[in-house]
Amino acid sequence: MSDVVRLEYRNVTMRFVDGTGNSLVAVQQVCLSVRDGEVVSLIGPSGCGKSTLLNIGSGLTAPSEGEAFIDGERVEGPNAHVAFMLQKDLLLPWRTILQNVMFGVEIQGIPLPERERRAKTLLDTLNLGEFGNHYPHQLSGGMRQRVALARTLAVDPTVLLLDEPFSAVDAQTRIVLQRELAQTLKRSGKTALLITHDLLEAVTLSDRVLVMSRRPGRIIDEIAVDLPQRDDPIARRQDPRVNQYVSRLMERLDIGHTPAERAAGAQA
Repeated sequence: MSDVVRLEYRNVTMRFVDGTGNSLVAVQQVCLSVRDGEVVSLIGPSGCGKSTLLNIGSGLTAPSEGEAFIDGERVEGPNAHVAFMLQKDLLLPWRTILQNVMFGVEIQGIPLPERERRAKTLLDTLNLGEFGNHYPHQLSGGMRQRVALARTLAVDPTVLLLDEPFSAVDAQTRIVLQRELAQTLKRSGKTALLITHDLLEAVTLSDRVLVMSRRPGRIIDEIAVDLPQRDDPIARRQDPRVNQYVSRLMERLDIGHTPAERAAGAQA
């Protein structure tokens, strides 16, 4: 990991207008950066603006105030150096698995031989090489998410934005996918910003975890994960210090307290 900053948010605020015409502040004065080769998780209560930040970083949404940067260049629209992976795989049902993986590089205008080479290499890496001629409906949910990861990586992005990519699969499959993602990110040296509600996932996959407040979302804590083997989240799970990190995150998110208890704590 180097000190080169790949993704940066500077004083980002985002306002929306609700159905009654009132202004709603989703995120407020958010500053964060992700260095080259680093994996950072972003956690916080539902509705605090985590996905909004990813939309801003990808260029899909412009902030009301502040700026986002990729490799020092201001984000002013969709960026070829950024790839997005969502909760749903969004595979095209009429295309084969190989064709789905090639979709992004096809849009980029990459010649067919190079598209096929990239797609086949990634499918082999993710243990899907024998399924290139299958269609999405013939694969399990976990396999489709691996295809979505291959499609994301095929465009050779500088930065990956991951919005709860494994929330729709079962617990066992999730652990397998976490390991494959961690190994792929380590091997490729990619930079990633990951949104997750799974605190254990945040700790085992990340170099740092950023905690957001309730809306309007702000960064209220930054926790460096000082554990070995970021490319092996299963091994990390067995480290006794993991529970200490998870407990600290629960405290910062105020998990396990009733509204009355939170109010009493605020008055103390």
